[in-house]
Amino acid sequence: MQEILFPFLGGIGLFLTGMMLLSDGLTAFASGTFKRALGQYTGTPCRAFASGTLVTALAQSSTATTVTLIGFVSAGLIPFSQAIGVLIGASLGNTVTGWIVAGLGLKINLGFYTLPLIGLGALLKLLTRGRWAVLGMALVGFGLMFLGLNTLREGMQALSAMVSLAELLAGGFKERFMIMLFGLAMTIILQSSSTAIATTLTALHAHTINLDQAAALVVGAAIGTTFTGVLVTIGGTIYAKRTALAYILFNAITGLFAILLLPIYFSLVYYIGQYFSLQPGAISLAAFHSLFIAVGVVLFLPFTQQFAQIVERILPSSGENITERLDDSMLAIPAVALEASQRALEQVADRLLDAYDQLLQRSLSSSWEQQLIESGIVLDEIFIFVSRVHFPAGEGRWDSRRIAQLHAIDHLLRLRSRIHDLFQAEINFSEPVYGWALENSRCMLELARKGIAEKDLTAHMERIEHIASTLTNLSHQVRNDFLQTTAPGNSHAAAVLRTTDIFRWLNRTGNHIWRTCHYLSLGRNSGHFPAKVVENFQPDPDT
Repeated sequence: MQEILFPFLGGIGLFLTGMMLLSDGLTAFASGTFKRALGQYTGTPCRAFASGTLVTALAQSSTATTVTLIGFVSAGLIPFSQAIGVLIGASLGNTVTGWIVAGLGLKINLGFYTLPLIGLGALLKLLTRGRWAVLGMALVGFGLMFLGLNTLREGMQALSAMVSLAELLAGGFKERFMIMLFGLAMTIILQSSSTAIATTLTALHAHTINLDQAAALVVGAAIGTTFTGVLVTIGGTIYAKRTALAYILFNAITGLFAILLLPIYFSLVYYIGQYFSLQPGAISLAAFHSLFIAVGVVLFLPFTQQFAQIVERILPSSGENITERLDDSMLAIPAVALEASQRALEQVADRLLDAYDQLLQRSLSSSWEQQLIESGIVLDEIFIFVSRVHFPAGEGRWDSRRIAQLHAIDHLLRLRSRIHDLFQAEINFSEPVYGWALENSRCMLELARKGIAEKDLTAHMERIEHIASTLTNLSHQVRNDFLQTTAPGNSHAAAVLRTTDIFRWLNRTGNHIWRTCHYLSLGRNSGHFPAKVVENFQPDPDT
């Protein structure tokens, strides 16, 4: 019994550990490339499908792809309809592992030949840092994966010598469905469809199970791989839940079609095998896995828009608010989390700038004051979210972006208070004395809102800085002129002091708008900002 149980459990453990190290190492080594592929190459369903397939095949993990994708959709970086193409591609890319195991792992004793890779990878991990260290981790994972496969094969061969399951639970739909559920449960427990598929391939290769049973197990593994996405979306946004549901529906419907039409699929696999001279057995199972997913691709990919609409009807939105896209699932991908918080801050900033513009024109809506209260609540929520985003050592660029966003929140809160104070003062801005201040303020507002809408405040920062500096200098000059021309005992002294206070408020509000734009630019440009803009500006010391 020990000859069976120990190699079986040890083999699964080694293969699972190897897959995790390989996936984590490759994802970290090429993190920027993978994220750019997902974020940029999704303009059409076909491009989204291609990027999902390629990234999953290279990362050797559909989980890494789907978790990243859920974060992108939650942050609004990828539209939900385009995300469906990526999910479909991830399912097809996940079949690559089966081909590697069936084509190499079960035919050649790669566990022996990959032992040097484990040693080399361990040395790289211990003696280097950065990308070389994570590459070492990937090499260790690659070696452990095949070492585990060899160990698992030994256990399966010992099991097949004692008992054969090939004659049990074979035949009808009911039996296939039961085996499929077992494969689903195995994948959920192992948290890796690749490990479940490798175990199935090894059992088939050792003749412990037959092809019919193995096919049902693979279908169950394909459906079970969606479970991680479900876990990630618990407590998440409606967009994250829609993405997870679409992944479940695609794999479940495709898998059930495969179970129902299994004889037809086997016939196709047989003809394909004859045409390409493929050997039956594990290779046939790998071909079946790719085939039934490919059929799902053909059925779903042309109708991603309609599929997206169905999922949206199942999970309708209750009405979007600014912080709806901020959820804990994105904290696993800090760069995506910061993009989501950046967009939320830009929305709040645009609302406050619009409120200030309404105030200067004295055309406030009835819900204006309530909007100010809500803006304060939203900024508090964004502050809590951004404060929880942390990066590993050496990621100073992203940490600078996080700090810039925290500064932006600070100035947006101050801007909100200034707007509220000006509202309470009930100022008549139609008086000529405020003309120059209103002209400059409105020009600044127009530039700031344009930059936020274009997501390119940097292009307008020099003019915004110049206007803020002009407001500061003219405000000081006007306040001095007013105070110097006010004679002692003048009955209008209180009115003069009130006017100078209003100029101070306008000046400080302008400074907060400039600083808000400055830090939003830092946040949008990953913490990098033209130094000359910062050096040229001399803020009001009273701000």
